[in-house]
Amino acid sequence: MNLSDFDLDYSFGLVGESLVNDLLTGNKRVEVKRDRKWWTTGNIFVEVECWYNASQSWEASGLTITKAEYWAFVLESGVIFVPTNHVKYAVQLFGRAITCDIEPNKSRGYLIKAEDLLTAMKELD
Repeated sequence: MNLSDFDLDYSFGLVGESLVNDLLTGNKRVEVKRDRKWWTTGNIFVEVECWYNASQSWEASGLTITKAEYWAFVLESGVIFVPTNHVKYAVQLFGRAITCDIEPNKSRGYLIKAEDLLTAMKELD
């Protein structure tokens, strides 16, 4: 039996709808990130450590300790949902280390481009 393009596209679309439903209804754990400077720099900051005044030390945070299955990057009025392992891969391949010295929440992490996330997803899928 030959399936028409509609049948194939419909089945493919249903898989996408199921994923979005899981992301939006809580069946998947999602960490939501927003970057104030993204619009002007084109960079997304991915945190991996933060400074704790109580212990006077850098401690793991963000991507290093996340339990989320997906990260949602809010970029102005749009959102990119990316599996966490793809974010880690994008940081490994393209990340540029940076320390953010903004008080009171100093942090360390990596700058990546939105395109880097798409490249990571393409390479891993």
